[in-house]
Amino acid sequence: MSPIIKIENVKKFYKQSHALNGVNLTMNEGDEYLIRGASGSGKSTLLYLLGGLDRPTEGQVIVNQKNLVELSDEELAVYRNRYIGFVFQFHFLLPSMNCLNNLLLPARLAGLSSEETLEVQERVLGLAKTLGVTQCLEKFPFELSGGEQQRINIIRALSLKPKLLLCDEPTGNLDSENSKKVIQLLRTLSAEFKSTLVVVTHDPVIAESFSNQILMKDGMIVRA
Repeated sequence: MSPIIKIENVKKFYKQSHALNGVNLTMNEGDEYLIRGASGSGKSTLLYLLGGLDRPTEGQVIVNQKNLVELSDEELAVYRNRYIGFVFQFHFLLPSMNCLNNLLLPARLAGLSSEETLEVQERVLGLAKTLGVTQCLEKFPFELSGGEQQRINIIRALSLKPKLLLCDEPTGNLDSENSKKVIQLLRTLSAEFKSTLVVVTHDPVIAESFSNQILMKDGMIVRA
């Protein structure tokens, strides 16, 4: 497997706080990784840098041969839309849109052709059937349970077949049974779409199932 991520001496400072203190890391394309550590260890900050949601104070963040440090804000927006799928603890579905329109929004923002948009719609409908949420597509997010919202969130994240699927505490608001189901879905679907999966969690039960574990402490990687 070839590396899809190269992080070189990355530091991130917020005023007097040092969120990251010289992180070096390589991740291979198509593999799955779990980042764990106590609250404040820097794991979410690292994930946001990978997703182009923030910029490092120092160092290089190279994803899919793109040096994110060198990209403009507009180029980062395109990068997030076309290459990254995000799954957060909270779904961030737009309350004014029904679930189907929420799922098709990334394709519309990407400016895809009619043929490409139809392909995305077919993929979304297929995933909704696989995940058992077809009946939710015409509903609005507030009408769904937490588990249904998270499955819709996962479908949206995968709608454009992202190179990188980034998940920040994706089971934080779910019970243990649904947590296991969501993690298995993420692993199965990322493998199907050949996405590199990166999950941030503090849940030890979830962590046990990942062979590639990255342990962070005080803004540094202490084991990878």
